[in-house]
Amino acid sequence: MLPFPDGLRLPTARVPITTETFASGILPPVVCYFATAFLVLLPRTQPVRIVLWPITAILAFRAATSLDMCMGQPKLNFLNIDLQLSMFCIVARTLEWTVQTKPFIRMARPKRNSVLDILDLTYNLRGCGWDWSQGLYIPPETHPTSSRLAFAISNLVSGLKHSFLCGAIHSAVQSFSPETFGSVDGGTIFDQSLPPHLRYLRSSIVATLCAFGIYSVLQAGYELTVVLCVLLFRQHPDQWPPSFDSPWRSTSLREFWSRRWHQWFRRLFIFVGGRPLSLLFGRVGGVIGAFLVSGVFHHLALSAIDPSSEMWRMLLPFGMMGAGVLIEHAVAGNKTGGWMGWIWTMCWLVLWGNLMVDGWARAGMLGGSSILDSATPLRQPIERLVRTFDEYLHAC
Repeated sequence: MLPFPDGLRLPTARVPITTETFASGILPPVVCYFATAFLVLLPRTQPVRIVLWPITAILAFRAATSLDMCMGQPKLNFLNIDLQLSMFCIVARTLEWTVQTKPFIRMARPKRNSVLDILDLTYNLRGCGWDWSQGLYIPPETHPTSSRLAFAISNLVSGLKHSFLCGAIHSAVQSFSPETFGSVDGGTIFDQSLPPHLRYLRSSIVATLCAFGIYSVLQAGYELTVVLCVLLFRQHPDQWPPSFDSPWRSTSLREFWSRRWHQWFRRLFIFVGGRPLSLLFGRVGGVIGAFLVSGVFHHLALSAIDPSSEMWRMLLPFGMMGAGVLIEHAVAGNKTGGWMGWIWTMCWLVLWGNLMVDGWARAGMLGGSSILDSATPLRQPIERLVRTFDEYLHAC
């Protein structure tokens, strides 16, 4: 029997990230990722991709489960989340590229440049400018595009604004319960010492703050990346369309999830879950399948910091988002809208958002820290305001 190569052996324990472990753990699946991206742009390379994908999957799984990016500091657990989700994306995207029979074509570039095409394919999750992104909704541009400098400055200002907002919101959420879900030890957002109406009012406020916090941190990260790519790598503003389209204005769940929330993982969720289940159960299976894969994706984020996390805590709320999309289509077709549509959408999002955020809180995800928290000048006034409000709720 042939011995299993040491480089492909699965780990038994996590080791701290070092230059050596980065080179032996993270670099191999990343190299495979870029190699597959190169191959999918060429004709008659599918046999090579088929051989390469199992190796890529094993190396990615090995990296996700063997390295400790936070180096023993629980407050930096978000780095392990980033690693685990990145490796999941590598496995899923290379699988899609492996089953692709025809080469991908970059429509937005008249002159072919293989290096730039490979780089764009690897980081362009939405597929903007590629032939495989049909049906993708691109939000209207909100930044000036008259010049690269004007575009970059506008994104920089907006990115800094969203960074400040994220830090302020995170401080507010942690201040509700610094000893439980506001810490890395985690805890439920449902305070059993409060009567039901106040308990769910409090948890809904926490869940809503978390939603705006997620929006802010993703928007800040995207916009600051835009500044780097446009100024340093001389990319055109058209390559960086907006990610969000005012999600709080959604008047239907379909509009929220397919247009106004970011579409970064749309293709991935459809390929892994939506398309297979749609073959079995039609449109219902496609919708539920895509949302269930999203639930698995978010469960992987939790398992990176708390391996004992229960998967149902993500599968149920995300599955119910899909059920909500189907319910509103069955009741109103594509005519859901207006103020009644807005109330319906926000109520459904908050209802199942409570359970979603509670899963994150129990795993200790809300207790992490970043430079954005300490850099927020209003942190102490925000903490005092939140604690005063929380004391008022408990005194009612």
